[in-house]
Amino acid sequence: MKRILGAVVFVAAVAAAFGAQAQQKNFSIVTGGTGGVYYPLGGALANMLGKYNPGWSATAEVTGGSVDNLKLIGAKRADIAFTQVDASYDAAKGQDKFKGAPVKHLALAVLYPNIMHVVTVEGKGINTVMDLKGRRVSTGSPGSATEVFAFRIIEAAGLDKDKDMTRERLGAAESTNAIKDGKIDAYFFVAGVPTSAITDLGATPGTTLKLIDHSSFVPKMNEKYGPLYSPGVIKKGSYPGQDKDNQVATVWNAMVVGDTVPDDIAYKITKTVFDHLDEWATVHKEALNVKLENQKQANSAVPFHPGALKFFAEKGIKVN
Repeated sequence: MKRILGAVVFVAAVAAAFGAQAQQKNFSIVTGGTGGVYYPLGGALANMLGKYNPGWSATAEVTGGSVDNLKLIGAKRADIAFTQVDASYDAAKGQDKFKGAPVKHLALAVLYPNIMHVVTVEGKGINTVMDLKGRRVSTGSPGSATEVFAFRIIEAAGLDKDKDMTRERLGAAESTNAIKDGKIDAYFFVAGVPTSAITDLGATPGTTLKLIDHSSFVPKMNEKYGPLYSPGVIKKGSYPGQDKDNQVATVWNAMVVGDTVPDDIAYKITKTVFDHLDEWATVHKEALNVKLENQKQANSAVPFHPGALKFFAEKGIKVN
């Protein structure tokens, strides 16, 4: 009897060990550059996933941004991605930066509106997007949704991105440094407000930040690319030296996963985000703009994951 009991205990212990091992999950979260908003939010998300889900761990990865992130999801080299919905739409359709290589993915959450910043400083003589003609301009790092968005604004303004300007491909932090050093005249960067690199530029002694209005191009962009963009405002005082409202174009952000992620995993990730928004916002206040009422199919560009839909249904939110 003792031997039988011992064997039973041994089998139970082995089963428990295998069960515990099965619960171990390691996630790669792909974000953006260090000067933007995706990266700090991704780092905080990694901490929350480990904190509130026993056996889970996650790491936030620095990337070029939305386009790179979606390609990493498609190659199964990342588990969770931050992305703009215009890039997500293109990836699902296999067009533009994803031509001939569609990415199967699903949304876990619509996040906050991403706001395009067209950034320069006083003394450059740049007052409109059209004034970028003949200038040195950064349109975002390779693999970023900033680049996609910037090209569409430039096109809507009647400029040729390749012929009408000397174009650099820098992230936000690198762009700010390049303006400080006199290497570029202006840059595009799409992110939440405030973006640390733009705050840094505005706070630089002897420099007066200037943000260029461009919301008037939204109708023309939507006419060609679909109803993805909306007009918005960066309120005056959002950045050092910003003395008036900036009329901008915006696009939603989303958190996405590959379409093979199990329902229970997608449910837990979604639940972790929405159950701890206040904690997430301690890293960046844009997390406060992540709201259940914004979980709409019209905002996400791709279908929601069934696991996310289960969580929303529990909260009384019907996604349509």
